[in-house]
Amino acid sequence: MASSAIPGPARTRRRTLRTAAAVLALCAATALTGCASADTSSAKEAGTGKFTPVKQDGTAKITVWADSTRLPAVQEYQRTHPGAKLNIVTYDGGADGSTYLQTKVQLFDRTGNGWPDVVFGTPTDVTWATTPTKSGATPFVAPLDQGLVPQQTLGNFAHGSLAPCQAGGHTYCLRNDIAQVVLWYNKTQLDKWGYQVPTTWPEYQALGLRIAKEHPGYLVGSIGDTNSQESYLWSSQCPAFDLKGTDHLRVALQDEKCTRMSKLLDSLISAKAVSTQGFFSQGFAKTSGRKVVMAYGPSWYGQYLFNAAFKVPAGQIAAAPPLSWPGETTRATGNVGGGVWMVSSHSANLKAATDVVTWLTTSDANQAKAPTYPAYAPAAKAWLANPDIKKYFAGDVGDAFQQAADEVWTGWGNTRFSDATAWSSVVLPALTSGKSLTATLPAWQSAIADEAKARGYKVTTQ
Repeated sequence: MASSAIPGPARTRRRTLRTAAAVLALCAATALTGCASADTSSAKEAGTGKFTPVKQDGTAKITVWADSTRLPAVQEYQRTHPGAKLNIVTYDGGADGSTYLQTKVQLFDRTGNGWPDVVFGTPTDVTWATTPTKSGATPFVAPLDQGLVPQQTLGNFAHGSLAPCQAGGHTYCLRNDIAQVVLWYNKTQLDKWGYQVPTTWPEYQALGLRIAKEHPGYLVGSIGDTNSQESYLWSSQCPAFDLKGTDHLRVALQDEKCTRMSKLLDSLISAKAVSTQGFFSQGFAKTSGRKVVMAYGPSWYGQYLFNAAFKVPAGQIAAAPPLSWPGETTRATGNVGGGVWMVSSHSANLKAATDVVTWLTTSDANQAKAPTYPAYAPAAKAWLANPDIKKYFAGDVGDAFQQAADEVWTGWGNTRFSDATAWSSVVLPALTSGKSLTATLPAWQSAIADEAKARGYKVTTQ
């Protein structure tokens, strides 16, 4: 559930970092790239029935809605494609859980006109945009895998990165960027103390406890931001948002894969190795930023947390692959951000609209200089080769990023509501008051379940 609120990074699920506004503005960037022609004759709608395009006009001007962060990329497309006829509109992009796009589409459905052809948004937008309306209006987004975007192109996106775009067996958006979770660490500090970088969660826990004892005040993480659950609980494969179908959600926070992480974090919180104050909370960067020696978090942490917010000098921060659990043969990690591009099913020029979203998400020309990690694997390689991306770090982050990109667990579903709401309203206040995370799991489960039921989901908790 990523949102366009946080670093390009952050725009893919739907949470928001309400402080460190300057940092977040930087973070709000994402990846873009490649072109494909569109054959509208074979497009089909997900679910039942065929997708029947409106009458097509290959010369029609298309309207593109983008947020301010993606605006320069759309303008670059226009500059490099002088024959393209674009009407470019800036809007909030779904940031902070905004329902602006949904509200406007509902209005357009009633009036029968006004729909944009191309839209940047969040996975939450895709969820409602693929749902048939009660009024019988055509779902807003067009299925891109039916004659619009070649299967070869779709197959080059990072493993699982298009999961938020999929419904009814079809693909309805292209992922702009991802924010795969890795282990960040201050190499200079760990080398000075003679510590080894952990590769498993028990090693991470043991090192955190040791650092708390031997170097009081230094931290190995934070659980206090509105998206911390996506770094830790998602990476533990906790079934907090386990979609069993379009309208069936399993919320089972007593599952062992939830409690193993909550108990691990509780031990580190008690030892004051993991902070309950968020990395992006007021004053944290000034008082504690330089004392963060490890942080389990998204790929944008390097530039937008350690560099921009904490101002750690270049050449100190490095990234390691996701941590593993003993006895598990495969690793899993979380994702904290990443936006999507959608094409409207109402577009009279699907070919032009598809060319725009494909270029924005897959072309090296655009993605190699994007602020956050591209979801399209070939473009990600170009991004990693960009000297401006690499120069801040203490070593090459490419291996860790690429490994994590294919290890994001797809069991944390994309629901019609933000995964940040209950975490922020229930869990964070409890942690601040001194309650343990493990003891708070039942209340968090109830809050998620209540919100899900209010949005029309059948909920199970076992």
